[in-house]
Amino acid sequence: MEEPVEAATTGVEPRVNARPGRTLLGDDVFAAAVAAATRAPSMHNTQPWRFRRRADGIDVLADDTRRLAVADPTGWAVRIACGAAVFNLRLALAVRGGCTPEVRLRPEPRDPSLLARVTAGPPHVPTPLEQRLYAAIPRRHSNRSPFAAQPVPANVRADLLAAARAEGAWLELLIGPGPVGAVAEIAHSANRVLHRDPRYAAELAAWTRPDTAVDGVPASAGGPSPEPHHVLPRRPFAAPGSRPDPGVEAEPLVAVLGSPGDLPADQLTAGQALQRVLLTVTDAGLAASMISQPIEVTAAREQLRIALGRYGTPQMVLRIGYGQPGSPTPRRPVDETVAEPADLHAL
Repeated sequence: MEEPVEAATTGVEPRVNARPGRTLLGDDVFAAAVAAATRAPSMHNTQPWRFRRRADGIDVLADDTRRLAVADPTGWAVRIACGAAVFNLRLALAVRGGCTPEVRLRPEPRDPSLLARVTAGPPHVPTPLEQRLYAAIPRRHSNRSPFAAQPVPANVRADLLAAARAEGAWLELLIGPGPVGAVAEIAHSANRVLHRDPRYAAELAAWTRPDTAVDGVPASAGGPSPEPHHVLPRRPFAAPGSRPDPGVEAEPLVAVLGSPGDLPADQLTAGQALQRVLLTVTDAGLAASMISQPIEVTAAREQLRIALGRYGTPQMVLRIGYGQPGSPTPRRPVDETVAEPADLHAL
């Protein structure tokens, strides 16, 4: 099976046995799991996470030094990103570790930075679906280029809906000029509101990086420069006019991912669902990009919910289709994301 990440040793050896029914986490599994987790998406590729080793699992912590102060004042985007990282950890433990991942969200209320605890449970034989999704981790990336006019097949649409449901979320697929146009209008309006704040534009510019950087969005991955005729708003990561726009899909498949509630645990759950949907997209040979502007603006988010006629809370807008070849954005070295390990005797 394709190895999505290079396993690096950590030099930390567990010295105790795990609780009955749980699996001791070895160096190779820990390193592979964290490397997979760092391939999760995050707004502006800020990578706002840290991972702390335990004898039989991994803690996922928010790295508030990487939270976007202007775009993400509440920490919503951090929790979505860390939830996506949790899903990758689950896949890595299932496939590389051969164990059942057990997840507790916000396990210690007194520690708000501790977002999730993923424990290696009983032995588990990975399913073919888990293996395919795990193999898709290194190939998944946001594709900001125009998509082909070829429609997304019905069976893939069904798989996307099932992927969201499997994680306790919902996914609304919008096809055709009417539904897509309604969401596009909300998204463009939200984008205009955000860019009225010069601090927002400055923050976005600060996370536009050269191709050699290990975080942020390289200009080469920014896609065509934003144009008035684009159906959905685009972030101006690319330099103006740096990439000619070869065309825009007339009726893209637009999806809105949502959760039943909007508490921090709901957002972490939505992040896991988002990553499962994105890996399902990748496994099917399709591409996706995320449009968070209508989520970032409270009024726009409510307009979106009403337009969909849904209970619950929209958490992300996605554009899905057949994209041009691309490559994942860089990631920081695994060692830079690992926090001091927990007491490996304390299980």
